[in-house]
Amino acid sequence: MRVAFVGKGGAGKSAISGTFARLLARRGVPVLAVDSDPMPGMAFSIGLPQSDAGIPDDAVVERGEDEEGPRFRLRPGLSAVEAIERYAATGPDGVRFLQFGKLRGRPGDLFRSQMAFFQIRTELPQTDWNVVGDLPGGTRQPFSGWGGFAEVFVVVVEPTAKSLLSGRRLARLSQAGTGLQRVVAVASKVMGDDDVEMVGRGTGLEVVAAVPWDEDLARSERRGRAPIDDAPHCPAVAAVADLVDRLTEDVLIEQPAR
Repeated sequence: MRVAFVGKGGAGKSAISGTFARLLARRGVPVLAVDSDPMPGMAFSIGLPQSDAGIPDDAVVERGEDEEGPRFRLRPGLSAVEAIERYAATGPDGVRFLQFGKLRGRPGDLFRSQMAFFQIRTELPQTDWNVVGDLPGGTRQPFSGWGGFAEVFVVVVEPTAKSLLSGRRLARLSQAGTGLQRVVAVASKVMGDDDVEMVGRGTGLEVVAAVPWDEDLARSERRGRAPIDDAPHCPAVAAVADLVDRLTEDVLIEQPAR
């Protein structure tokens, strides 16, 4: 399975995607969580210490004057699989976690890491990992190549006017031709069936899960702790477990030979 989560900032995509990765790994399959959001988020939800580090500079080389292709790429001899083994952190339940770096100063300082991250995501063999991605909030990045790894694209939407507007725009962009196999919605922070119906009606997308407003999850977020560890039996975690079940009904997960 290769799934990307996106939505308006604050909709809950990092909490949902991190919990999704943990629950998927508990099924005994290899999971790579990839975070291309330059702001902190997914690591906390997986249960890893906060880190701003991306792909280190010594793993990246600049294109020669007579060469074609991206300006920066992994150094010769370093494959995407080897880069993951070297640079992806290992989290609870065996989840491997890779990020392209977090903003602390100028955005340009992350460019080398971002290009290497993009190469890893592009060249990773289909049979090696189940990939769960957390993409930045908004509409700019998801449909400009960063979400191209996904078989399923999950738009996380709150029942608010701003989040519904972002969800509609993401749905329209997906229908404009992304090559993605499936685009669905998760209704987040809902308080009843009316909220779920609002998300489906407002986005025009199939709502495959409803994550309720949950004070236990909100408390975990305030503490910077993974919801699956801090409140494992809360309704929100249970809803994400239902989402894992729902998506794995349609997407075959194979245990790769490693």
